[in-house]
This record gives sequence, structure tokens and C-alpha cells, in this order.
Amino acid sequence: MAIWLSLCGVVLVVAYLLGSFPTGYIAVKQLKGIDIREVGSGSTGATNVLRTLGKGPGAFVLAIDCLKGVLAIALVYQLFNFAPVHDLIPSTVDAKLWQPWLLTLAGFAAVLGHSKSIFLGFSGGKSVATGLGTLLAISWQVGLATAGVFALVIAISRIVSLSSIAGAIAVTIFMVIFHQPLACILYAFLGGLYVIFRHRSNIERLLAGTEPKIGQKVTTEPEQPA
Repeated sequence: MAIWLSLCGVVLVVAYLLGSFPTGYIAVKQLKGIDIREVGSGSTGATNVLRTLGKGPGAFVLAIDCLKGVLAIALVYQLFNFAPVHDLIPSTVDAKLWQPWLLTLAGFAAVLGHSKSIFLGFSGGKSVATGLGTLLAISWQVGLATAGVFALVIAISRIVSLSSIAGAIAVTIFMVIFHQPLACILYAFLGGLYVIFRHRSNIERLLAGTEPKIGQKVTTEPEQPA
């Protein structure tokens, strides 16, 4: 059992490190020579990169940040499916019950890593793209449905933060609709709450009517670390 628990712990650490990879920070630093945390919203996510560098770099950062979430979940599947490791699973462990909970923990680790990157002094982005990547890997139906809500709201409002919040609210509903395990439903609910919490300053601007739309320059000061 000790070996198995150690392997699970390693997977969670790697999932956090994957989430921590500072894609937006590196992209802006390499292409513009500035610290993205000192411009716009102060976030290292794709939206702030879009406003700082344009559509191409923004799309690249979005894709990589999403991939981080996919890889974090893929690690768990590999842990259970890789034959040499599978033989190490204790007879007392029910893999079918254990796997959803480990998926949940790995998803949380990646999401936390993106917003609290160890490489950036525990600062980062809003975890939307990485969270979407974890959803796509856990259930592509849930991931696509959540992305659809995001796309619909952004098409109507042109406000990224509002679209992200709408997706964070809808994801739990989709987890239930597509009959996902309880662990994954809890992940969607708690992860959605965390994403909304990360958007608290955006919510204040939404209520004040000052939240910028796509194509508008950000005039707010960088957010202070929590």
C-alpha cells in the first residue's frame, strides 16, 4: 500500500507542476520582454496575453494551458492502465472507485498550479483554460458542453470573464447530465467555485459596468496576490 500511495502522490505533484508551467509569462517575456503580471489585469492567462500580444500568442497560450490540464488527467489514466504499475495496486484497493477520486485530486492540483505557480512566486492565471483541459480529459462531452456555454456567452457579451463564470456554473450541471461519478461532480462544483473566486475582481467590474470587452484595452491595475 505504501508504494501505491507514493505513486499517487508523485502523480499529484507532477500534475501540480504541469499546471504551474507559466506559459503566458514565458510567451510575453520572450516576445515583448515584459512581465505580464505588471500589465493589464496582472493575470498570466490567455486573456491577458491576448490583450498584450494579440490573437496568435493568445491562442497559443490558451492551447498550451488547456493541454496542461489534459496531461494532468492523462497521468492518472496511465497510472491505472500501465501494466507494471497496475500490478502494484493492492488487492484491497478497488481501482474503479479509486480512479475518479484521484482524477479529481489531479485536476485540482493542475488548476491550483496554474493560479498559484511555484515558478512565479505562487501567482498565475484564473485557471479557466487548464480547468477546461481537465474536463475534456475526464469527459469530452462535459468539456465540449462547457466550452459551448463559454462560446455562446462570449458571442453575446464579448466579455471573457462573464463567459468563464457562466461555464464555471454550468459545468456541474453537465457532470450530472452526463452521469459522471460523484467525485467528478464534486470536482466540477468545487472547481467552478474556485474559478469564480479567482474572478472576484472581474465580478466587481461587471457590477460596476467597467469590465472590458474583447478588443478593449485593460485600464485596471494588476491584481494583488491573494
